[in-house]
Amino acid sequence: MASTDQISHHDSPLQAPPGFLPPRPYRWVILALLWLSYAAFGLVSRSTAPLVTPLLADLGMTFSEMGLILGSWQFTYIGIATVAGTVTDRIGVRAAIFIGLLVICLSAGLRYFVTGFAMLLAAVMLFGVGAPLISIGAPTAISHWFSGKSRGVAVGIYTTGMMTGGLIALSATNSLVMPLTGFSWRLTFVCYGAVTLAIALVWLFGGRNAGRVTTAKKPGFWEVFPRLVLVVRLRIVLLGGLLAFASFHGLSNWLPKLFENRGMDPVEAGFLASLPVFVGLFAVLLVPTLTAPLARGRMVSCLALANILSMTILAVADGGWVFVGLVIFGITGPSIFPLLALLLMDTPEVEANIMGMASGLFFAVAEIGGFSGPLVIGTLYDWTGSFLSGIAFMIIVNLTIVVLGLRLRTR
Repeated sequence: MASTDQISHHDSPLQAPPGFLPPRPYRWVILALLWLSYAAFGLVSRSTAPLVTPLLADLGMTFSEMGLILGSWQFTYIGIATVAGTVTDRIGVRAAIFIGLLVICLSAGLRYFVTGFAMLLAAVMLFGVGAPLISIGAPTAISHWFSGKSRGVAVGIYTTGMMTGGLIALSATNSLVMPLTGFSWRLTFVCYGAVTLAIALVWLFGGRNAGRVTTAKKPGFWEVFPRLVLVVRLRIVLLGGLLAFASFHGLSNWLPKLFENRGMDPVEAGFLASLPVFVGLFAVLLVPTLTAPLARGRMVSCLALANILSMTILAVADGGWVFVGLVIFGITGPSIFPLLALLLMDTPEVEANIMGMASGLFFAVAEIGGFSGPLVIGTLYDWTGSFLSGIAFMIIVNLTIVVLGLRLRTR
């Protein structure tokens, strides 16, 4: 049999011959490009949080309105994700992720023109149209290009891309980008849109699909959906994803404002809020890789318990204990979701030809939590004048994750 390395250079990366298995070394190029795409995702998605104070002042919004904005793109995501999964299966990962990056670039750029709550809400919600094509395209690509133990390594690596982008947004927005733009939050958003456009072009020229893109009929979403929801293991994974996103997005989006309320300036608050993201860069590399497949469910429960500890520390402690709480939160919060994604990939009923649709369903449900988490915390703050009530709610959420993780035993 001829080696796959001997494929003619005339073969288009989008039209590889049937049964073609791409040269294995190129999967690391794909992984690097997925990392960049997820970095753009994280950069733009986290860019609003460090700018909450000037946005509230300039646009005259309440905390509840800001909480709605912080979670609004997740709300859009919920409606788009299932369709995006089907689209990804049909047009291929390369085209899907490129389109997603262009939409995210547009979302960031349009924020330059906002004059009030409604316009900012619309611009941020647009992010949720492009985001599913990336977050669904990435695990679909991993499932095609990687297998076995390397799949867990790949998931951990590309997840750090989103966290790196978020880390840059949280730590550099007020300390570097805002001064460079004359303290204009409008130009700051434009800068992040330009970075996303550059990454989109790099992906366009370097990305590949793992096999032949075909227009042959595949099972439709409503044909697959009834079969998927009957799988008990999948229902548990879906609910776990919803709660994990509510917990992580809810608290992390409000961390800069929480620290500003304790008397810190925006630069100091941004650096402190970025600590969990920095720690999470290493956690998402190590935790999914070192956790044995049979132990992933139990690890989810252990991480949720540690999450409760971190939130308790952040609620009642100060001084050096705040750093301890943030480090624990950085280990636990970002690590739960990749484990759930691996549990989804390893579910026997989720076959390769419907991975896009299954991932779309998974992320759509998860983003219900991503949308509601920041909104609940912002609303509870308006009602009580304190972030403590929101943290208490998230502790209850993590107690539920503990129970669900114990039910995710792998035979």
